[in-house]
Amino acid sequence: MVNFADKLTNKIKETGNPTVMGLDPMLDYVPASIRRQASLEAADPAEAAGLALYWFNQQLIDAVVDLIPAVKPQFAYYEQYGVPGLAALQKTITYAQSKGLLVIADAKRNDIGSTAEAYSRAILDQTSLGESASQSFIGADCITLNGYLGIDGIKPFLDQCLKGGQGAYILVRTSNPSAGDLQDLVLNDGRTVYEAMAEKVAQWGQDLIGQSGYSSVGAVVGATWPRQAEKLRQIMPHNLILVPGYGAQGATADDAVASFGPDGQGAIVNASRSLMLAYKKQGLPADDFATATRLEAIAMRDDLRDALKRAGRAIE
Repeated sequence: MVNFADKLTNKIKETGNPTVMGLDPMLDYVPASIRRQASLEAADPAEAAGLALYWFNQQLIDAVVDLIPAVKPQFAYYEQYGVPGLAALQKTITYAQSKGLLVIADAKRNDIGSTAEAYSRAILDQTSLGESASQSFIGADCITLNGYLGIDGIKPFLDQCLKGGQGAYILVRTSNPSAGDLQDLVLNDGRTVYEAMAEKVAQWGQDLIGQSGYSSVGAVVGATWPRQAEKLRQIMPHNLILVPGYGAQGATADDAVASFGPDGQGAIVNASRSLMLAYKKQGLPADDFATATRLEAIAMRDDLRDALKRAGRAIE
């Protein structure tokens, strides 16, 4: 069984591109032509919304499938549309995997005991659940988690990763402006809260280090905090890092590469709106969104490659 860290590292090497495309669609992001077609085929407006989201995602995936290693659907964007939105989420994940992409379920789950076990089965378990169901709800390759409940909220997911080869990214230093209100607090021993969490992530991931030298248990570290990211990479030398904040949130490629290892591996940079809505930046018609997304994905890839070279961390 190949663990998630090795799968992702190999896909990044194949594509030469440490980028994950966030699939965070709002209905008003979807071109009117797609929404009109969905309304003609659906039984009601709710079903039409779900269809439109799925068709939008399909075209986004098709536009970049040969360029990127992974996609990251954010669950809240689908949940807000009810059952049809969840159906679009499930179909999007299945479609992306059918095209050979890894799927990071951006669910940020945070609970303990049997509830955490249920979340793990629903989102990660890719095997039969028994006579009552033929497959799990999602079957993603990886999940984002909030680890601030401690090991009680993480162990059920670690068990699934060990059993099924999936991965998990745990919030450590997030990209939002108010992150420091809690994560920067200083403990009695002089460590910050986020440094203490990073040490836990390094500990939790020890049993899931693959041949790549990286663990399938990783951390979320925002590109908006490059100085902190450098320190966190030292604390977590063997953990994957998911890097949000590039593009629409203001971080540059030079900021993002602080989370990479000296071998140019171990991190993947997320972009959502800057890829999905690239047609607006490029001044193209909405119906040309897929073409614009591909052009933006190539530009982001080249931007990251150049930044890695400047930092002496070119992908090997």
